[in-house]
Amino acid sequence: MTPAQASVILNERVIMHSPVLIKPIVGRELVAVTISNSTQSRDDPGKYVFEAKMDERTTFLRWQGAVEGHEIESLEVLTDDENGLLLERTVAYRPFPALRLFRDRLISLNAGRLPDDMWDYPGT
Repeated sequence: MTPAQASVILNERVIMHSPVLIKPIVGRELVAVTISNSTQSRDDPGKYVFEAKMDERTTFLRWQGAVEGHEIESLEVLTDDENGLLLERTVAYRPFPALRLFRDRLISLNAGRLPDDMWDYPGT
């Protein structure tokens, strides 16, 4: 998925919470780039193995895939706005060693796009 393809499903003020960052990503442009880079950081598209509507605007997803040949899994909560555009995305990944590999790929792909202070706490 390209950033342009991702942006059409995003609210202008979308917020994304990721376990690889210490701050949320805010705004259509940055979230679109992050979603695009996330799909490029995996070995393959993987598959969604569970989807459930929690309420009218909230969806829960479970995804399974691979990074550098290692299984990785995510759990996501997606909240849509009144027009069906994504307003908030919160994602969790497991297992940690695969998440670390995934994060390293994201850091390379996002070089110069996300502020450096989003990746680590000061002094680490």
